[in-house]
Amino acid sequence: MLEGLFEQARLASERRATSVSASQLEQRISALKPPVDAYLALAPAKQIKLIAEIKRRSPSKGFLADIPSAADQALRYQDFGAHAISVLTEESGFGGRLEDLELASKAVEIPLLRKDFISNEYQILEARANGADFVLLILAWLSASKFKELFDFAHSLGLGVLVETHTLEEIDIANQAGARLIGINTRNLETFATDIGLFEKMAGRLNPDAIKVAESAVRDVQDVIRYRSAGADAVLVGEALVKGDPSVLIPEFVSVT
Repeated sequence: MLEGLFEQARLASERRATSVSASQLEQRISALKPPVDAYLALAPAKQIKLIAEIKRRSPSKGFLADIPSAADQALRYQDFGAHAISVLTEESGFGGRLEDLELASKAVEIPLLRKDFISNEYQILEARANGADFVLLILAWLSASKFKELFDFAHSLGLGVLVETHTLEEIDIANQAGARLIGINTRNLETFATDIGLFEKMAGRLNPDAIKVAESAVRDVQDVIRYRSAGADAVLVGEALVKGDPSVLIPEFVSVT
């Protein structure tokens, strides 16, 4: 499954590159204001931080929510107290699109994450050109050398990087790169099974200076409390927010100390 998602994302980026070149993206980037500092927005605090996700569907669950306007959804998240917003831009499995990122960036002031299956520099240029402030790099698919290449390239554009890990070996790679924002995805991207216990077992391996992000498996505030107790500085939540009431859930989540 993971291989297919990365392959679809790579092929889609190559198709887009035939109509919008890297140099054209660089020209667009030169006219943009600097990215919002995601590291500052998600820095450890008395209360847990929240990355709220715009997510229409998933390969494992299918349809999740009808979200006609990513801008409106992003604004709601910001107004209810989210600290950052994740915008899924992968189309085949998640129903996302780059336009969602661009529209959301014009609607909110908090940092935006491009969440996609990134494997080349063009996708990172796209992220920046369409208003992303930080990008997701998934170590489950990237070699250590390719990860470092993309990690450094993102930073050269002023972007933050959320490094996603699922094993201790991947955490070591993230630590060695000096990653400041490291996520532990408690969802297995091959089987889609989730286990909050994975974060509890692995969080101690993260660099003490890194911002620790718990990804997946948040259904309610009790899950947020459990992640916080295990050392999470932030949680990334998608399905619960798009299927539930963010006006209730977000204030509950961000009140966790």
